[in-house]
Amino acid sequence: MSGERQAEIGVFGGSGFYELLDDAGEVTPETPYGPPSAAIRIGEIAGRRVAFMPRHGDRHELPPHRINYRANVWAMREVGVRRIVGPSACGSLKPELRPGTFVVVDQFVDRTSGRADTYYDGPRTVHVSAADPYCPDLRRVLVECAGELDIPVVDGGTVVVIQGPRFSTRAESRWFAAAGWDVVNMTQYPEAWLARELGLCYASVSIVTDYDVGLEGFPDVEPVSADAAFRVFAENLGRLRALLFQAVPKIGPQPDDICATALESAIAR
Repeated sequence: MSGERQAEIGVFGGSGFYELLDDAGEVTPETPYGPPSAAIRIGEIAGRRVAFMPRHGDRHELPPHRINYRANVWAMREVGVRRIVGPSACGSLKPELRPGTFVVVDQFVDRTSGRADTYYDGPRTVHVSAADPYCPDLRRVLVECAGELDIPVVDGGTVVVIQGPRFSTRAESRWFAAAGWDVVNMTQYPEAWLARELGLCYASVSIVTDYDVGLEGFPDVEPVSADAAFRVFAENLGRLRALLFQAVPKIGPQPDDICATALESAIAR
């Protein structure tokens, strides 16, 4: 059971995104999975109660493969959150997805290993459908608001999630691009998926910071470095904050959608 409703919308902060709300209080809910990455900050945007947590910790002390995703998503639910936006930095696998582009992905491919990625380890057997893992209603709001702000945005795309903390090899990047995937990231799985397992809505804004290891046929494009990726993300942080402040007032209560009803046909009897 979730705790007292203190917020209705949750936001996870990615690399370089550690603050969102002014005049926010802090809570650290207990979870069955250990402590979350950081305290949850709860404040208001246009009269809406919002919960914010930096997924990497307050000082970016948690690399992607060490984040306690189960505790983070569970903690959001404990403060009453039903709808989550999870912005993240990503590398582009396509020439047209230039740095600074916002991609509101609709599919993920999991290439991680060893991450605790389910709440259902038994004794109940639960198989939640993964066909459409992102909330269509939240995605629509984010795309529309980005357009209103003249932010270059792509509606839909596939993010391939790698284990990290290393970046891809050239061979891996060629493989991902040849498969038709759009962007590469280290944190979307299992964060997005765990929200679905709890019946929560989740959508992501993937901010393109680089061209991964470069692009075939574009010898002047250098492979990504952490410094370059963080710099581009920082340059776009203002636009991301503007997007969230534009979108939050337009996010309605959770509808009776594929997110809210995910468990109705998932339990093996």
